[in-house]
Amino acid sequence: MDTQTLPPIGRGMVLEDVDWKTYSRLLKAFEEASGHSSDLRPRSVGNHAPARTRHRRAVPRRIIIALTEELGLPILCGGSTTLRRQLHQRGIESDECYWIANEPRMRGRRALNLQRDPPPDLAVEVDVTNSSLDRLDIYATLGVPEIWRLENDVLGFLALQPDGTYKESSHSLSFPRLTAADLAPFLEMRLRADSNTVIRAFREWVRNNLMPPKPKRKRKPN
Repeated sequence: MDTQTLPPIGRGMVLEDVDWKTYSRLLKAFEEASGHSSDLRPRSVGNHAPARTRHRRAVPRRIIIALTEELGLPILCGGSTTLRRQLHQRGIESDECYWIANEPRMRGRRALNLQRDPPPDLAVEVDVTNSSLDRLDIYATLGVPEIWRLENDVLGFLALQPDGTYKESSHSLSFPRLTAADLAPFLEMRLRADSNTVIRAFREWVRNNLMPPKPKRKRKPN
């Protein structure tokens, strides 16, 4: 029997020396018990995540949605969809994941099959704890091009490189004019203001800084 280190079911369980068939059965049982799966229908954030982590996910999620709305981009929110590829014997449950550039290819899908479908364009990792598993390596194997990682209230953008590793990037791949430094004031603002106030301020910032200026109307000659 082939053996390999397999990813966590949720955040708290790591299975080692388990073949893929057994892993798939255990994952299915966990999905049935928790309501989490590769199903792409909207659902609430898993109750197994700590309350602080669920709260910290909320602002990045709303920022990403606001960006696509303001910039006129399509989006499919995958939530905590389980991403897995039997061919590579790897799988992971992201905190949040999104299809943006590849949303048209995913439109109408009810379930994710990475043998057929593109991986998410963007995944979000919040409060990553030390683990024997390299979550970035799993994301790289699955081909996720961009990760936003929020640790200790500091947000970083990671871009997948041709050699299969992630490298810190100043600009987002999904939103090329956006930098991680641009988001820092809004992540700090959420500590002293409610989420709606933060997102209203962020939308105003996007309109003033990321959207192309409107052409000036020519004055008609008198």
